[in-house]
Amino acid sequence: MQIWAGLGNPGAQYALHRHNVGFMAVDAVAEVHGFGPWQKKFRALVSEGRINRHKLLLLKPQTYMNDSGDAVQQALNFYKLDVGALTAFHDELDLAPFKVKVRVGGGLAGHNGLRSINASLGPDFRRVRIGIGHPGPGQKEKVTPHVLGNYAKSEMEPLSDLLGAIAAEAEWLADGDDARFMSEIARRLGAAD
Repeated sequence: MQIWAGLGNPGAQYALHRHNVGFMAVDAVAEVHGFGPWQKKFRALVSEGRINRHKLLLLKPQTYMNDSGDAVQQALNFYKLDVGALTAFHDELDLAPFKVKVRVGGGLAGHNGLRSINASLGPDFRRVRIGIGHPGPGQKEKVTPHVLGNYAKSEMEPLSDLLGAIAAEAEWLADGDDARFMSEIARRLGAAD
């Protein structure tokens, strides 16, 4: 079994924030692959399903971003899984908008959801980094409003395309072929990787 945790903040007022793109990604996976209904468990909303031969638990912590590690750790402990079974989907300031990169481990880049998971489990989990872009060098005061701001109307179509590509190519991620997952998303979106 794998656990795919989308990071975000619960509540309708946060639904379209760039910081919630992790929630959006797992919602898209659940919809495209016919996962079961979302249920409350582990201080999170969870949905179970399969992608090909892989059983997955999608998880959206309802603890707010800063305490995401608690919900993730509860789920891993319940299923007796190690950190290698975890994939976290999250927003990434240091990636261009609508780009996706996957890696295991790495720094936290000031991301409080990653910091919380790292504090609970260590750094060796897979991360699906979803680019939201940076407001610009030397504009530190604009970072928080950017991250916690809604996607603009003009971004909705590229966002929808990206989320659709993530869900459509999720089988590669489930198989552990991160490079193919990234290249197929780039191909779908018509961009060179």
